[in-house]
Amino acid sequence: MPLYLKTRITAVGPEVADLAEGGVLILFADGAPPELAEVSVLHAVQEGPLETPPSPGTPIRIGPLSAKVTAIGDTAWKKVREIGHVVISFNGASQAERPGEICATALDPAALVEALTAGAVIAIGE
Repeated sequence: MPLYLKTRITAVGPEVADLAEGGVLILFADGAPPELAEVSVLHAVQEGPLETPPSPGTPIRIGPLSAKVTAIGDTAWKKVREIGHVVISFNGASQAERPGEICATALDPAALVEALTAGAVIAIGE
């Protein structure tokens, strides 16, 4: 399986923990406007993103945590490629509710909050 995206967390907005406790993670590339940065994990891409989107079953690693993609919205990967933005919902849904959303298997909310630190790597794929 290819490595679709590898990125490093550069900053974690002050409202990220509240969202992560609800199983939602918003990624935005460095340079996001301040109002978006407050709710986002800012990141700097190291590899990728590939042109083709990941499919269900593709692993998502956030530091020491691992989940699997369960669904991907119609425009989610396009936004990743164009502006480094995506919403990942750790809800295990088999169909994305929003076009810009990637759904993944559930993670322990407290562990997710703990894993979201500057310098941690987020990878989609192997």
